[in-house]
Amino acid sequence: MKVNVIVSPAVVEELYFSGKTTVVIDVLRATSTIVYALMNGAKEIIPVGSVEFAMKASSTMFGGQTLLAGERNTKMIDGFNMGNSPAEFTQEKISGKGIVLFTTNGTRAIVKSKYSANVIIASFLNINAVAEYLVQLNENVEIVCSGRNNQLGMDDTVCAGKLIQLLAEKTENLELNDSSLAAVVLAKSQGKNLKKMMQGSDHGKILIENGFQDDIAFCAKTNITDIVPVFVNGVIKPLKKDEVPQTEENVEQN
Repeated sequence: MKVNVIVSPAVVEELYFSGKTTVVIDVLRATSTIVYALMNGAKEIIPVGSVEFAMKASSTMFGGQTLLAGERNTKMIDGFNMGNSPAEFTQEKISGKGIVLFTTNGTRAIVKSKYSANVIIASFLNINAVAEYLVQLNENVEIVCSGRNNQLGMDDTVCAGKLIQLLAEKTENLELNDSSLAAVVLAKSQGKNLKKMMQGSDHGKILIENGFQDDIAFCAKTNITDIVPVFVNGVIKPLKKDEVPQTEENVEQN
């Protein structure tokens, strides 16, 4: 399995992803929020690349059963139901509902990867489950770090490095290029205390300035769920058990 880390989606074009297996990471906060929303029973999440498209998408769906969520520069957008803080996505508020989601970095990265054969949503919250699924797929992997303002983001790159470390533990013959090796080095040096690392990152500092320090503590949690969100036909839903590739190992377990 070959693994490539893309430190910002700005460095590649949409067609680069054609036919590939892609993992999208936006730890602070989009992919963490997506995972948590699905944990709390969201029916589906529709990521969009612009506020205008978010408004248009939500207007064509069933009113009370669809929520419009997202942020611009960390803050909830006027006219939206919710922002991008995981704390807002409670079971009482979102269970059974669809969510149209726009964020400054994360949803744009997801939408850009739409031509991939497989698009998987990862965060620290579900990192081990994502690693296990990638091993089962046994395909070469593109890990896209959403970053911030088209630049490398410490939190996303450390998460990518941690994911690669898990893959190395679970499979043999892992091939890493320079960007993947660099992500692993960064994960080893900066990933011992995830909360502290995020607080010191550029994105973390801005979240703290805007009163979202609790989001950092939440996004630093590791492996609180085995949900693997997948982006298919414009919609993110949790992977179903019968969609997991059948290997000799898991056939014997079933």
